[in-house]
Amino acid sequence: MTRFVAVAPSTRPEMFDVLCKSVQDAGATLTSIEEAEGLIWADPSKADLFPEISANAPNLKWIQLPYAGIESFALHLDKQWIWTCGKGIYAREVAETALSLSLSGLKNIHGYARETSWSEPVGRVLGDSRVCILGAGGITQCLLPLLTPFGCDITIVRRHAESLDGANRTVPTSRLFEILPRTDLLILALSLTNETLGIVNKKVFSALPEHAWIVNVARGSHVVTDDLVDALRLGTIGGAALDVTDPEPLPDGHPLWKEPNCLITPHIGNTPEMGLKVLGPFISENVKRFCNNDDLLGLVDVDLGY
Repeated sequence: MTRFVAVAPSTRPEMFDVLCKSVQDAGATLTSIEEAEGLIWADPSKADLFPEISANAPNLKWIQLPYAGIESFALHLDKQWIWTCGKGIYAREVAETALSLSLSGLKNIHGYARETSWSEPVGRVLGDSRVCILGAGGITQCLLPLLTPFGCDITIVRRHAESLDGANRTVPTSRLFEILPRTDLLILALSLTNETLGIVNKKVFSALPEHAWIVNVARGSHVVTDDLVDALRLGTIGGAALDVTDPEPLPDGHPLWKEPNCLITPHIGNTPEMGLKVLGPFISENVKRFCNNDDLLGLVDVDLGY
């Protein structure tokens, strides 16, 4: 069955072109928003344009968002449409970043990189560490096999306590503070919702051992930044490795830049170059499913917001 699918907005030409090609490769008819049954959103930074664009789409049934994180669309989620997002598309790339940041922090690679002369040995091993991962989505599922050779004791904290292959145990979020005192490495890989906003705060830092490291590859707003700065300054935790920050981009001169036990990368867990290679085939597959009335990938739960 031929379906009419639009790509909008056109504010990011490289992504726009890839998405248009993906729609055509899937056999759908690339059309204007006025005729569209499906809409492939091409610029996640332009969520403010959604009300105007959707108002001109009377036939719209399905909306595909390009990233797993959809917090910028939270105000627009509406059950009149089917919503899908990029859940799991970039999981492998981000999982690699989580492992890299974990090793770099624990092994003090960031510290050695700042030295200008031969220094004393510092660091801890990842092997046999007690790892706590917040979230059980695609990133965590890709990260668990990467951690397997290190023989870590891994606890997953998630909304429900369903088990996950590769983890020693899974506990609900209500038991987080039971796990924190015996955590060497805390990794954030969860969705940003009203419930998880600021989930890592002064209480969490105080509950962790003084040597514990935090790795955030999820969203900067999961962490209360001022509390993190205080924890690093006071030595409440061992350090933090952040691919995401709040605010983001992190301004020049921000206190986190000066903390010796803080490693910051500029949200490169999945770069545009990496992303477009996997996004195109994903969009084509979902467009094909839409045309065939098959189950779509990456369905968004409007009530939960992810």
